[in-house]
Amino acid sequence: MTDTPMNDTPITEAPARDALARRTVLVATGATAATLAVGAAVSGTPASRTADTADTAPVAAAAVCTLTREMTEGPYYLDGQYVRSDITEGKTGFPLELALTVVDDDTCATISNALVEIWHCDALGEYSGYVGNNGHNEPDSGTFLRGGVLTGTDGVARITTVYPGWYRGRCVHIHVKVHVGVTLTSDGSFTGGTELHSGQLFFDETITAKVGARSPYSANTVTRTTLAQDGIYDDGGAASGLLTLTPLGSSPSAGYSGTLTLGVERS
Repeated sequence: MTDTPMNDTPITEAPARDALARRTVLVATGATAATLAVGAAVSGTPASRTADTADTAPVAAAAVCTLTREMTEGPYYLDGQYVRSDITEGKTGFPLELALTVVDDDTCATISNALVEIWHCDALGEYSGYVGNNGHNEPDSGTFLRGGVLTGTDGVARITTVYPGWYRGRCVHIHVKVHVGVTLTSDGSFTGGTELHSGQLFFDETITAKVGARSPYSANTVTRTTLAQDGIYDDGGAASGLLTLTPLGSSPSAGYSGTLTLGVERS
């Protein structure tokens, strides 16, 4: 499986799926998760807590935790990105407000101070640091649409970005990593820590079709790969990174909120 730059030799993606050392789960979201305590953590509603753990964060029923494979990092990752809640850097596109909850897969207790890092392409399918691979000439800061934040005491990382575009061979997606124990640096970045998860976030095909038909996305003339055609997304719904998307207004241009709960193996 590859994330293939348009003007370069195909880059084979390493699977990075050590099931023993780096187990990862995704907890159900949307209507199913509405009744779970971890869903309540996103809204701030009080939830039940475990008595046998020092972590006092809200806890979801362990039965809903489903082990899933990690997904490939891809060829476009760059180390040392900024710790910041808004990664847009003025990029045009429809607003996307992400709320990603991180939980311990053994207890489903939320994890605070975990760095949730994301990166994705712009509306024309270009990644910062690699502009031109999708056939467009635009300024390249090396940092647009890259960055992350620490989860709060509720285990939630809130990041503002734009709805991603697409490039040859891949459906619309966002890459995500979860780190713990990082050190924040004076230049606004981070170092060290332990990476617990590397995965991808995906988007409902009906919503993506509506978004893709409007400017600036409609200027991307590369044939769009659908979820069903993608070689990495495995049609597993939320268990494979499919976001729950909620409109922020009456038109797609108003943007969307996207939620998902990521479960990670801490040991």
